[in-house]
Amino acid sequence: MNDERRADEPRVAGRVIFVGAGPGAADLITLRGLHALQQADVVLHDALIDLALRRHAPQAQWIPVGKRGYCASAAQTEINAQLLRHAARGAVVVRLKGGDPSVFGRLEEELEALHAAGITTEVVPGVTAALAAAAGTQRPLTRRGSGRSVALSTAVTRDGELAAGRRADTEVFYMAGRKLTELSRRLLAAGWPADTPVLVVSRALWPDQIASEHTVASLPSASVLHAGRPAVVTVGVGAGAVGGMPLRADRPQAAPRSIGP
Repeated sequence: MNDERRADEPRVAGRVIFVGAGPGAADLITLRGLHALQQADVVLHDALIDLALRRHAPQAQWIPVGKRGYCASAAQTEINAQLLRHAARGAVVVRLKGGDPSVFGRLEEELEALHAAGITTEVVPGVTAALAAAAGTQRPLTRRGSGRSVALSTAVTRDGELAAGRRADTEVFYMAGRKLTELSRRLLAAGWPADTPVLVVSRALWPDQIASEHTVASLPSASVLHAGRPAVVTVGVGAGAVGGMPLRADRPQAAPRSIGP
């Protein structure tokens, strides 16, 4: 964006478009999200997005503001400040979030800061990791006659504690990859039978996706296989196999890494 303007030139208000990039691979972004990128002057992006998306916004300044569990991360106050600063100078800012902005993406905090400053905002949905894990393993989260409800939960609370309950036929836990042993104990304490099926999928719908089957009792055995990889844990009806279909440990073919011409 060109910051040079005459002293008497009216200032143009900027805006912020929150875009869900999907769970990883670039071709999982929506067309509306892609169009937003093509308009962007500035892109503030999460750590887990596919940087192949940069080719669709070469005109933009790309700024990493990712948050990773147990790693050095951008402070939320600094992210808010950058959104406000760029929008205030008239930029079209895309806040590119992994998955869907509304699912564990701290969207509320960023919207509040922008609305308080009178900045125009838009939210473009994306594919969240729970849906990507279900698609990548061909295990529907809902099942006719047996799986009528799904709950999406973050396993780790704001205070760093691990929480797990039994509120739906299928529960999907985000950000639990480093605490699978404790999650197993919490699930048992919440009333899940020890033989309840559990599916762990890391880097869902990436070419190096890994999926493994367990029960609530045997879940700790997944820790080594998925170590250091972003993972979601599906518990209950949606974790079970469909019609006896075997689970492939990884994806049979690499997914396309980019989209468009």
